[in-house]
Amino acid sequence: QVQLVESGGGLVQSGGSLRLSCIASGRFFSIRSMGWYRQAPGKQRELVAFIDFGNDADYGDSVKGRFTISMDNGKNTVFLQMNSLKPEDTAVYYCETKVSMSGSYVLEEYWGRGTQVTVSS
Repeated sequence: QVQLVESGGGLVQSGGSLRLSCIASGRFFSIRSMGWYRQAPGKQRELVAFIDFGNDADYGDSVKGRFTISMDNGKNTVFLQMNSLKPEDTAVYYCETKVSMSGSYVLEEYWGRGTQVTVSS
């Protein structure tokens, strides 16, 4: 069982920056990847960024060049540095992880409760 807790959301003006954090805790063998997804009112949840155990990262097209994902493996923490924020970035941001519970290649997925990011014009 894994618990994810996000922090760092808030209200920021267009062009500003925020840094989100997510800490994973609980009982698991290893973290294989962590990611950020977001969901705005009336829209489907979409990928923002993810990073795997080899530190290979990928980003959604709408945030490329503006957001950076990173991981502190020793602290089981993932960060999302959000720069040049736009009003369309307004959403609830959810932390996600895929973990191995036994050391096998069978993975389990867990989600955090989310943190609100609001970007004003």
